[in-house]
Amino acid sequence: MIMNSEPQPMGTKSNNAILPFVIITFIYFIVGFLTTVNEQLQAPLKFTFLSHAGGLKNTFTTLISFFFFLGYLLNGTLGSKWVNAFGYKNTILRGLFFMISGLFMYLCSSWVGYQYPELKFSIKDAVIPFGFVIFVIGSYLMGTSAAIIQVVVNPYAASYELKGTQPVQRLNILTAINSIGTTSAPFFVTVIMFSGISIENIEIKQLLLPLSILIMCILIIIVITKRLHLPDIAHTRAVAGEKLERSIWSFRHFAFGVLAIFFYVGTEVAIGANINLYAFELMDSGHPITFFGKTDIIIGGMDLGIHALLSTLYWGGFLIGRAVSSFFSKISARTQLAVTTILAAILALISMITQNLWFLVAIGLLHSSMWSCIYSLSIKGLNKYTSKASGIFISAVFGGAVFTLVQGGLADIFGSWRWTWFLTVICELLMLAYALFGSRIREKDLLDK
Repeated sequence: MIMNSEPQPMGTKSNNAILPFVIITFIYFIVGFLTTVNEQLQAPLKFTFLSHAGGLKNTFTTLISFFFFLGYLLNGTLGSKWVNAFGYKNTILRGLFFMISGLFMYLCSSWVGYQYPELKFSIKDAVIPFGFVIFVIGSYLMGTSAAIIQVVVNPYAASYELKGTQPVQRLNILTAINSIGTTSAPFFVTVIMFSGISIENIEIKQLLLPLSILIMCILIIIVITKRLHLPDIAHTRAVAGEKLERSIWSFRHFAFGVLAIFFYVGTEVAIGANINLYAFELMDSGHPITFFGKTDIIIGGMDLGIHALLSTLYWGGFLIGRAVSSFFSKISARTQLAVTTILAAILALISMITQNLWFLVAIGLLHSSMWSCIYSLSIKGLNKYTSKASGIFISAVFGGAVFTLVQGGLADIFGSWRWTWFLTVICELLMLAYALFGSRIREKDLLDK
């Protein structure tokens, strides 16, 4: 692996400056915000682009998330190659370029859908506008952007030592800020993008202005990031001309960690993306979702929507949980993962039996620290294999595409979303197995020995 000349890498000293950590944390906030914006556009696009999709409506709707996370699968390793070749800062800039490209495709999708609504094609009884296809391409580009940036920020946060913190704490701080983005995104979509209009009356042209503003904001961020100093970190990527003696897959705790993150992101995203669709199903069947006895949230004449509140509180649980777990300096990642997966499986079972969506929302609190736990357990002791491991690890985020789409297909087959949440129970139990058994490092995998 060859890398270009870079600023002198810095070692991981306990007195490192906090500014580089703040920079990558802010960029990760943007990734979280736009990831959830992408998910929250599923329901509005179901009513606009996919109103004539027939019996495949749920399946086509979840293609938005599927292609977003396909970007992770196909381009996560690309990010790790760029880190080795060009360093952390230049890789982030390339990721932001993909983000601009994805937002531009969203803009083109909205413009085509508004100006040329007659451009459509049919698949069986489903009529699909071409604007929807363009949006799905944009979703793929946005997923690619998120994958490349995460390949940078996760190992950077884990390896960039700050006094009084351990890797899992720094990752929890990083993901807590990310959760501020995911928490605010649902209401950004409802209030800013669609002006609080009831979802049945949404028009695709309403996306044009907010998307244009988002593109301008990301351009400004690119210019600022290019001018900032983001030091490299030693011993986290291969040096010039160096070959790695072992296959990254030979580290058992890492290989099982990749599987664990596949199932984690699968259920994490499926709940965040599909809980809205389940809520609309219950409303249509005469079982509206209530919040303190109210079925609507009307403020200033705007319908903020119970569906938006469900997602906001789910992602808000991540924010609260990560903020709290960032103080757990004496509780191991393995223990945190075991306890939270058991509780999450129980809540998913209760939600299916009672048809109460608020139990699914509560799982957000438990999902909050799982990423940090699995990631820190998976890369522990990998040293120069870390950057390569991060790229493969990020590719496993494709689980968010698989389980979201599979659940949408099952909802069409079952005729309901209710019993599809058994997928969540399975994922939680598999992560529990990783915490108890798969995360243990074999003696031959201890590079520091």
